[in-house]
Amino acid sequence: MKKLISCFLISTVFSGCLYSNTRFPLDEDLWKTELGTKVGVASNYSVLWLVAWGDAGVKKAAENGGLTTINHMDMGIESYVFGLYLRRDTIVYGD
Repeated sequence: MKKLISCFLISTVFSGCLYSNTRFPLDEDLWKTELGTKVGVASNYSVLWLVAWGDAGVKKAAENGGLTTINHMDMGIESYVFGLYLRRDTIVYGD
């Protein structure tokens, strides 16, 4: 029984440590959201928890997609080996 509990705890604590790629909405009323015809993405990066660069702001994402009106936003995070390499994306939808 102790081995089963320890395996469960280890798998829960370390899940997604080698590779993780998630995307989630930054909105609460998703049943009313019309995404629009354009998509813009802005990213920032981090390596070895020491160096980070990029602009993942909403304004930069809107500029990259040519949006003047933002209808919805998502956030995406891609991580490798406990975050040794990390990319964060801000995804905006609109017209």
